[in-house]
Amino acid sequence: MTNTPAPSPLVLRPDFAAIAEWIKPGAKILDLGCGDGSLLRYLRDTRDVFGYGVEIDETNLLKCFRNGINVIQNDLEAGLSSFASDSFDYVILSQTLQAMRHTEGIIQEMLRVGNEGIVSFPNFGNWKNRMQVISGHMPVSETLPYRWYNTPNIHLCTLDDFEELCQQCDARILERKVMSNHYRPVNFLPNLRGMLAFYRFERRT
Repeated sequence: MTNTPAPSPLVLRPDFAAIAEWIKPGAKILDLGCGDGSLLRYLRDTRDVFGYGVEIDETNLLKCFRNGINVIQNDLEAGLSSFASDSFDYVILSQTLQAMRHTEGIIQEMLRVGNEGIVSFPNFGNWKNRMQVISGHMPVSETLPYRWYNTPNIHLCTLDDFEELCQQCDARILERKVMSNHYRPVNFLPNLRGMLAFYRFERRT
């Protein structure tokens, strides 16, 4: 008899809660670059969703299994051709956008396979990041923890940059949330003061 590993303790993260507020109960979810499956597990437990994760790292695939998450091993850079159009209510890309080489392509694929897309990313336009650049160094912060020589981040952007990308991809922004490094809402000068951005969008009709 094979014993299924017990799931790890549920991680309660403020950024998970911010995404969950946009998810309707019982929705069908696709989580791209799902890591260890913690976000999908959180949404399953709090929103009763049915979902799949997409992940390439084998260590994370095992962690998804331990978390009881349905996961498919796939390279996001190759697109989402294995998924039919309009297969999901929401397609989520949580803090992975900046590591994508084909940024425009993944946004378009999200719009194809899902009714709505949800993206979160670190805001490169935050004033602390700007000050580090002015001082002559690439930024290192809570949301950008890597040094320039070992970072997986390829395409860092600001809020304004992402909103321009949405226009180019014919995506209509439905909602935006911006948070500080303490996960507090930022409403005044968000592109300057925000550390983490969340967007919900759909295909422009």
